[in-house]
Amino acid sequence: MREITGTKIAIIGAGNVGANVAYVMSIRHTCNELVLIDIDRKRAEGEVMDIKHGLPFLHEMDIYAGDYSDIKGCDIIVITAGAGRKPGETRLDLAEKNCRIAKSMTESAMEYYDGGIILVVSNPVDVLTYHISKWTGLPRGRIVGSGTVLDGIRLRTLLADKFDIDMKNMHAYIFGEHGESQFPAWSFSKIAGFSIDDYCVAAGVEFTEEEKLEIAEKTRKAGAEVIKRKGATYYGIGIATTQLCNSFLNDENTIRTVGCVMEGEYGLHDVVVNVPCIVGSEGIEKILEVKLPPNELELLHKSAAAVRSVIDATKGI
Repeated sequence: MREITGTKIAIIGAGNVGANVAYVMSIRHTCNELVLIDIDRKRAEGEVMDIKHGLPFLHEMDIYAGDYSDIKGCDIIVITAGAGRKPGETRLDLAEKNCRIAKSMTESAMEYYDGGIILVVSNPVDVLTYHISKWTGLPRGRIVGSGTVLDGIRLRTLLADKFDIDMKNMHAYIFGEHGESQFPAWSFSKIAGFSIDDYCVAAGVEFTEEEKLEIAEKTRKAGAEVIKRKGATYYGIGIATTQLCNSFLNDENTIRTVGCVMEGEYGLHDVVVNVPCIVGSEGIEKILEVKLPPNELELLHKSAAAVRSVIDATKGI
């Protein structure tokens, strides 16, 4: 892995998610130069000031509020800006609104873009990843959706609690949409090298189909449960986004369930879903086509259809 030197990241959007990404990056010293860009310049300035006041206890970092011209020279551009869903709004209403915001941001950013990975975090992330890929015309893999990375960690947390073992032994993944149609790929899940079923036999533990369904539902609803209690989710995605950026900058070639436009993988075309990919300095280096059993492949295709319906409804924006 190469050492991080002279790296630069721009975060577009200084709301809860963008500010927390910046905060975690400052603690992790993810880069040497970090710029926050927001339509509300004073908000971005305030977040920068707050973080800078703690930097003397951490590491040196050049962090500042900027504008789209500061995208020049960035290794990574993180898109977190977007509107939240209001009472009475449908999922499609939110998608249309955030697609308009994303298109304006993309047009502004591409005026100064001179390379780097674009990491899409704003929701609906799969739909926006698709559109931004088309609007920019950049090679596949340079536009990366944060996808179900956080969902997968939520799944592993629940499984670690169920089996009462260290989460580092858990290798379980969420495939499909970052949303209602996502699903755990149980066939691709392991506990310390064991399949889930083999581990249960070896450990003398029962894991029923009902429990699997319950854990899948809890994973799917985890974000909503956080929102119900505190109004928004931002710590988890802040950490997950920073981890992805570290994987890019350090050329880790690690496996994450992220999103890009499918070109025949899993029998899918011209749609974004999240499947295991090798991520490194070029973004998505390779999509891993896992041999899924028929029932899970069907779930992946249903999830893709759900994403495609929103993509088609927002293509005219």
